Amino acid sequence: MTCAEVEILLCDYLDGALAAAERGTIEAHLAGCEACRTMYGDIRDAVALIGLAEEAAPPPELLTRILHEMPGRDLARRTGLWRRLRSGWLAPVLNPRYAMGMAMTILSFSMIFKFAGIEPRQLKPADLDPVKIWASLDTRAHRAWDRATKYYENLRVVLEIQSRLSEWADQSDAAARAPARKPDAAPKGRDGK
Repeated sequence: MTCAEVEILLCDYLDGALAAAERGTIEAHLAGCEACRTMYGDIRDAVALIGLAEEAAPPPELLTRILHEMPGRDLARRTGLWRRLRSGWLAPVLNPRYAMGMAMTILSFSMIFKFAGIEPRQLKPADLDPVKIWASLDTRAHRAWDRATKYYENLRVVLEIQSRLSEWADQSDAAARAPARKPDAAPKGRDGK
């Protein structure tokens, strides 16, 4: 047996928890190995010193608190119906991940219903018909597209009118700034008459 194996089994040897064969092997090793015999003496003295210490009794409130908080030991809590439901089949539903998932699902459906135009009233099974929801969403999307297209077309018309008015204003300003020409009198002859 090696020193590492003896070191592993030394505490069990001191406690008397080893079989007779292993006990004999360790005793034979301790007889021949000075380092292991020294380690055995140190461990034996430490265990003897610990044995001299007075046994400490835990305070009663500690035991009560430990028993109160142990899972599966809450016998006093299991008396009510709510406690039985919460500890039984309702426990997975109250899991924070599951509860957050349910909240996000409800929020998502409420946003879809608002966009689809479903009134916040008592829902009927017909309101939850996927065909009806899809048709409502499709109609709203087409209306939004048509409004955007109409806005763009109206914007083009307005810009065209503004550019034409600007051109006309520039032309009238240019005509007003041009020097007024006097109509030429009858052409004079060579002799100036």
